[in-house]
Amino acid sequence: MDRILMSGNEAIARGAYEAGAKICSAYPGTPSTEIFENLPQYKDELYCEWAPNEKVALEVAYGASIAGARSLCAMKHVGLNVAADPLFTAAYNGVGGGMVVVTADDPSMHSSQNEQDNRHYARSAKIPLIEPADSQECIDFMQEAYRISEMFDAPVLFRTTTRVSHSKSLVSTHERTEKEIKPYERNPQKFSCTPALAYRNHPKVEKHMRELEEYGNTCPLNKMEIKGHKVGVITASISYLYAKDVFPEDTSFLKLGLTNPLPMKLIREFASQVEKLYIVEELDPFMEEQIKAAGIDCVGKELTGNMYEFNPQLLRERIFGEKPETPELGVKPVSRPPALCPGCPHRGFFYAISRHKNYIVTGDIGCYTLGGSAPLNAADTCVCMGGGFTVGMGIAKTLELTGQTDKKVFGCVGDSTFFHSGMTGAAEIIYNKGNMIPVVLDNSITGMTGHQDNPGSGKTLQGEIAEKLRIEKILAAMGYENIIIVDPQDLKAMDAAIENAAHSEVPAAIVVRRPCLLIKGIKHDIGKCAVNQDLCIGCKSCLKVGCPAILVENRKARIDQNQCVGCTVCAQVCPKKAIFRKEDV
Repeated sequence: MDRILMSGNEAIARGAYEAGAKICSAYPGTPSTEIFENLPQYKDELYCEWAPNEKVALEVAYGASIAGARSLCAMKHVGLNVAADPLFTAAYNGVGGGMVVVTADDPSMHSSQNEQDNRHYARSAKIPLIEPADSQECIDFMQEAYRISEMFDAPVLFRTTTRVSHSKSLVSTHERTEKEIKPYERNPQKFSCTPALAYRNHPKVEKHMRELEEYGNTCPLNKMEIKGHKVGVITASISYLYAKDVFPEDTSFLKLGLTNPLPMKLIREFASQVEKLYIVEELDPFMEEQIKAAGIDCVGKELTGNMYEFNPQLLRERIFGEKPETPELGVKPVSRPPALCPGCPHRGFFYAISRHKNYIVTGDIGCYTLGGSAPLNAADTCVCMGGGFTVGMGIAKTLELTGQTDKKVFGCVGDSTFFHSGMTGAAEIIYNKGNMIPVVLDNSITGMTGHQDNPGSGKTLQGEIAEKLRIEKILAAMGYENIIIVDPQDLKAMDAAIENAAHSEVPAAIVVRRPCLLIKGIKHDIGKCAVNQDLCIGCKSCLKVGCPAILVENRKARIDQNQCVGCTVCAQVCPKKAIFRKEDV
């Protein structure tokens, strides 16, 4: 047994390995991404992959379960929205080998478009919900998750949060427990979800939930810590650690690891032993509402609130009124909004499109979401993955109906998003004759979540060479006749591509192609730009490209040599040609 430092995500990967998982599929999304980045080290004992999207990942994992293997899939919280369809059906059908679905929630929306509480998915789908509080529990609870999955014939939702996923603590590891995969036996009565069979399966699901509640009253994931009888706290996940830090030493705790269904008998027993009962949980009153509905007196969200993540200071202030002392620094911190990296290939497209005020740009989820930020201000919407095409389609059809023919819609997705959910949107546009231009911003990687491969990158998660899907060939097969491939750092070519597509008399699409500068293994054309101070007139045109490497000193532009990579976008917009690439002199 080793004692090593692991993040929650590393520990989940280790826990799945130790539990004998065989088939693992996921789509990257913060804060879950590192789980699968840590699985290839075990590829001699298991198979792991990046799927095109979360629905595919869950279906692959479920297929493996049907075939008798223990399987794992993982995604961030909004990814479960994409994967919900097969999850609900799998709950009715049941499993073969144990199946665990990791959902990584993001309280305070550090890298997400909402902070939905995915505990509700477990309750709605009628499946077990397990919540670890630290890295050791991420390992240990994974073993129990597979056992529960097979014991109660159900997929298990394994919920973490950003702090559980990314915080590190010492863990004890164990040897892998191999689970034999039995020879596949055909069983359509169990795994074919026809209405008649689903009708028959629903009572089984309800029965398993009742049995799970009874199991929760004695299972090792739920434990009482009786220290005193004045104050008791019911809590789970990272909130347990915060509450332990905040409440007095004589506080008793009921720490829940299996939170759906709630063990009401255990909760009643605990509540009867304390005078005042608190429920401490991030986001929604998931446990509190059920406990109050059972007639148990408690306090919770009226003190702690139902938005944003907790921390010890916040709980001290909200529960006990202890406001922390904040020292005065005497300096107001400078606001530093996120920006596209110096040399980012997306910058050229968004700068070019931003100069057309009659063009509507529907954005999407990715690094290129920053194209909507100042000073580019080039994106009108950002809704969800793939929405750049489909939301744009809705806007385009509305413009048609209202006769606003002077406006043109450009819908944007990245290359990974194109494979995730953009292809159906591209089909929607061509099939329903959309008066809009789909634009694929192809930087050759899944950039926002930390450079994971996708079907267009030519490599798998396990490092194997794979078929490289060509976006332009897919668009051509759909019926786009005018497909323009352009390097966004050539602004003249970028402008021409936009105008070409906007006035095309046949269905047109743009593929904006240049690899992300941070991709390892690609030889990038790196250089440095500088400013001729004698030619610079201080017009600030260069600032409009939104590059962090460009500064203004003494009313004239200056380029930070520590950040510049010589992409020359700023040089191309300078009206006085005052910016030059050094080796071009």
